[in-house]
This record gives sequence, C-alpha cells and structure tokens, in this order.
Amino acid sequence: MDNAELYYPKELSWLAFNERVLQEAADENTPVVERIRFLGIYSNNLDEFFRVRAADVKRQITIAQNDGNEEEAERQSALMKQIQQKVVQLSNKFDSIHKNVVKALARYNIHILTKEDVTPYQLNWVRGTFVNKILRHITPILIDKKTDLLSRLNGNSVYLYVALKRKEKNTKYAVIQIPTDEMSRFMVIPPEKSRKKKHIILLDDMIKLCIEDIFRGFVKFDEIESFAFKMTRDAEYSINDEIDESYVEKMSESMKQRLIAEPVRVIHDSGMPEDMVNDLRKRLKITKLDTMHTAGHYRNFRDFIGFPNVGRDYLEHTPLPAIDSNAFSNYDTVFDAITAHDILLYYPYHRFLHFTEFVRQAAFDPNVKSIRLNIYRVASNSRIINSLIDAVDNGKKVTVVVELRARFDEEANIEWSKRMTEAGIRVVLGVPTLKIHSKLCIVTREERGTLVNYSHFGTGNFNEKTAKIYTDYSLFTRNAELGAEAVGVFDLIQYPYRRHKFQHLQISPLNARTKIQSLIRQEIQFLKEGHNAQITFKINNLVDKELIDDLYRASQAGVKIRGIVRGMCSLNPGVKGISDNIEIISIVDRFLEHPRVMVFEGGGDRKVFISSADWMTRNMDNRIEVGCPIYDRNLQQTVVDIMELQFRDTLKARVIDKDQTNKYVRRGNRKKLRSQIEVYDYLLKKEQEHKGS
Repeated sequence: MDNAELYYPKELSWLAFNERVLQEAADENTPVVERIRFLGIYSNNLDEFFRVRAADVKRQITIAQNDGNEEEAERQSALMKQIQQKVVQLSNKFDSIHKNVVKALARYNIHILTKEDVTPYQLNWVRGTFVNKILRHITPILIDKKTDLLSRLNGNSVYLYVALKRKEKNTKYAVIQIPTDEMSRFMVIPPEKSRKKKHIILLDDMIKLCIEDIFRGFVKFDEIESFAFKMTRDAEYSINDEIDESYVEKMSESMKQRLIAEPVRVIHDSGMPEDMVNDLRKRLKITKLDTMHTAGHYRNFRDFIGFPNVGRDYLEHTPLPAIDSNAFSNYDTVFDAITAHDILLYYPYHRFLHFTEFVRQAAFDPNVKSIRLNIYRVASNSRIINSLIDAVDNGKKVTVVVELRARFDEEANIEWSKRMTEAGIRVVLGVPTLKIHSKLCIVTREERGTLVNYSHFGTGNFNEKTAKIYTDYSLFTRNAELGAEAVGVFDLIQYPYRRHKFQHLQISPLNARTKIQSLIRQEIQFLKEGHNAQITFKINNLVDKELIDDLYRASQAGVKIRGIVRGMCSLNPGVKGISDNIEIISIVDRFLEHPRVMVFEGGGDRKVFISSADWMTRNMDNRIEVGCPIYDRNLQQTVVDIMELQFRDTLKARVIDKDQTNKYVRRGNRKKLRSQIEVYDYLLKKEQEHKGS
C-alpha cells in the first residue's frame, strides 16, 4: 500500500484539527467568553504548529536541496505551499470570527476598546496607568545599521514595529516588546458612569496611545506609526556531544538555541504599510520558505486563553464539580482501597486529588519503602513533588525519572531536577536516545514481610493544572504481575542494555507495535472463523503508516473499525475497497480529549487497554511508552460505555473523511447529545449507585 493518496499529510491534518478549534469559537451556542478563549487556543496551537511541524518541513526542504534530491525537495516545497495557503485561509476565517465575537461580547455589555474608541475620560485613565505602571517595563530597541534585530527577539512575545518619521529625512525604526510577562494584557477601565458596561483595553493599545511619551526627548520625530507583529522560531535544537558536560548542562545550553533559531513565520497587522513590511522582512531575513502574512489587529492571540469574564457567570461554561471516587472514599487509606479492587478514574470528571493523596499517604506511611515516578510535565507548584520530598524526609527511597526533553517544558524540568536532587531524591534523566513519555507511579509497601507494589498506569501527565482541563484515565492496581512489569519499565530506563521481557504491558519501543499489530491480526482471524470482530480506539494522533496499513487490511477483511482521533489523522476512511469499514470521528469541546484507549472484541473475549502512546512512529519506535490492559470486567465496561457515549455525540463530534472537511456528525432524528456532559452524568450516577450499594 504505497499509494500516497491513502495517507493524508499529517501537517495538513493538524491544520484541520485546529480548524475544529476555530469552529468552537464560531459556534454561537458556545458561551461568548469561551468563544474568545478558543481563539486564544487556536492561536497558541498555530504557534506550536509553526515552531515544530512547519519548521520540520522547512528543514526537509533544505536537506533535500543540499543532498541534490530534487524530487523530495519539490514534494516538500509543494507541501509547504499547501500549508501556507491553508494558514492564510484559516487566518481570514479567524479574523471574521474575531469580529463577530467582539460584537457578541458587546451585546453582553463587555466592550473591547481599540485606541480609536476611547473617550477623553478613558484616555486620561490610560495615560495615568501608563506612566505609573507600564512605562517602567518598556525599553525600546532603536534600530540602526548595526542592529541584529533577529537575535533580539523571542518567539513568545508580541511586538510593535515603530516608524519615527521626519519631514525630508530618513525614517528611523524601533521595536517595542509588549510586556505581558510583567502584567495582564487585558486592562479593565474603571466605569465613568454606568457600572453595567465593562470596558477592556489591551496593553497593546495603551502603549500605542502613549507611544510619543516613550520617545520624546530621545528621538526627533514629526509623526509616529506603530503596528503589531509576531515572529515564530524553529523550536528544534540539537545536543552537542562534549563528554565533559553533564546532560543537564547540555540541555540548558541547547535551550539557548531556540532564542537564535531561524524564523519560520512572521505575522503582522494588516494595516502595516508596504515599506515597513519590506523593512521588517529584510531585518528578519525572511525567505520564500518562511510564512509572512497579514492578520487582524492583534497578534499573539494566545493570551486570550486567559480572557477575563467581567460579566455574568453564564458567559462561560458552568463548572462541573469534580466527582469523589467512592472506590477510594469508602476506605481509610488508598492502599486499603486498591487492595479491595482495581480503581479507574477519569479526569477531569474525577478529582485528581485522589492521585495526589496516593502520593501524600505514601510519603508518610511507615510501611512504604519506596516510590518510583515518571515526570514529563508537572504543574508549576507541584504538590506531587512536594510530597516526594516529604517522603525522602521520612526515610523513603524515592526515584524520579525526569524527561528533560518534554517539548517547551525543558527548562522547568531542568529546574525540578536540580531541586529534587538537592532534596535527596534520586533523579534519573532517562535514556538520551529515547524520550520517556510513560505515566507510571509505583509505591512499594512491606506487608507481612513481603514487598507489594501498588501501581498507577495513566494516559496523562501528573499535572494538577492540566488534570482540570484534559480528559485522561488513571488505573490503580495491586496486580502483582502488572506491578512487577511496571518495576521492569524503570529497570529498562536505568539499564537499557539489559534484556527485558513484558508479557502484559505494551512497551515502546520493545513490543508495543508488534502487540498492537498482533491484536489487529487476531480480529481478522476471529472474523474468518465466523466470530464477532471489532476494533475500537481513541487516540490523539494516527499517522503511523504501518499501523494504518494494518487497519486497512482489517477493514478489507471485513472487521468493523471505529476510531476517535482528536488531532492528526493520516488514515483516509471510506475509500472504496480499502477503508469501507472504518469510521472515525473527532470531538472538540470544553475539555481537551487526551486518552489513548484500545478495545478489541476478539470473538467475545474483550480486551481493553489504556496507553500513554499515540499511533505515531515516534511513539512506537522512539519513546518509552506504556500501554496497560484493564482486566477488571466492570472497569472495562466503564471504558466501553464512555466511548459509546462519545460515538453517539450529535453536537461536538465531527466526521473525519478523506478530505478532512470537518463536517459535524449528522444528527438526523436522534436527540441532541453532548458527550462530555453525558459522560459526567454517567460517572456521577455510577458513583451514586456505588455509594448506595
């Protein structure tokens, strides 16, 4: 199956996913404050897309050109052109939606002011606030022939490009960074008369209104123009091989490369004059491989993720109170609870407190001898790490595997590594050639003279913050065989040169691919033998061609396949004779769908797995990932029930077709069903039944 038409380009599929995010901003049924926050999510996603995926395409073009591989260079160049065209299309859609959302906010008496809108009273407030609170954070870059502007900018900030004009003299240019690291980008202006109306002005416009005060006395000018722009850099970096440097020092040095990496995109205010655009293009060394285009009035929209709700509560999502798990609450200790039965939690519906309590109790329980944990991304003020430090103080042996290369969290993880090492925790920095993406925690306890492992297998990070907005599974088990293999994963990380065998767990890069392929082939065999056969899965990304081919073969054999793919999907469903039996949907809603789940019906012998791994080549071959079977039949049914609710979604589910047009699932005569709300009600009902039983 080498036909390129069978594999949708993953970069374009990623943009299709971000278009689904944009659909949420456009949906008038979404609360209006959430709509503007979705614009922020879209913008933040697009930044990452250019930093990672578009940058990689640019590198592939350069490599192919340097190698004289004209065919590959042409193929990648054509892909880059498609990317640029799609981004411009989405940017135009974004600007239109933004205007509509601003109008919708105004209908609820929330007014986002531009500098042209301010009244004399508001201007007076702006000037006072600028002098007293903002000016201290502004130091312009005055540009001359020697200024290397590219090296002075970072990819996380929005800037103003300023033209200082004098009659019959050359224009001078300057750059001002909007100081969003120092203060909120959204400033609420105190009311002049009616308290009903709320007025918000962006930091950008406050600076524009007072821009003459920044330069007066330092630079002569007759007229000043300023326009917003933002640059996105390549996020890739390399690690040097100097043997006299520690791994942490190498990573710290590598992070600096991002500050000087080549730009891959520049977006600027649509009103910026052509001469300023050309000057900016020249100073930032933009080539035809880079994306430079106009956009709306404000750049770096990602700050809008935190747009404040200054109006009524109904302008944002009604909170769903996290559910207490009676499987834990009915027992004195977490260890008693897990001994009684395996426990499955589903965040953010269940309280993440149950996991932090698992670690907290382990930190002081006299019977606990050791704690092992993987860290990929953690909260900035992690209660989990604080508990691990407490555990060391209580004489426990604590081992933490830290993945320093968790993209965009590298610096935070370096600092956590240093802090934990200083506290006496044994910090393992993993395998230099493999990212460690597993979500494991093992508490080893002495019970009646025997060491017993209490294991946690998850699909999401140990992060208190994201556990409130990402959907993820956590499995707690005392199963001896699973516990022994979990310990084996930590041995694999520390001693990768040894032989390791895993019967139950799917471990990348050792056996995950072959185990998944074997399970797919078993479904084909069951069907040939006249038994039921069905594959159901839920993942973030499906782009590995080898696994896609396996699914195509299963479909051709007649196996029914259903998938939920949040992000990239290179598989093309509905291709006659190839993927007729494959149905894939994507759900984008208030929570980010993050679990990885596999269900194989197997002729009535159902097998259910949760995993940290997406179906991507990097996850199968270049990372340490863990997939875990769920053996408890009741917990299996919970997972299946939740997925069935998601397949019945008639409000937030989109069909993934071969053209990735993002059409909503047809409701027909079915009732309106929003799966994220239905799942909450389902879990709440189960807990109530459990409590009453």
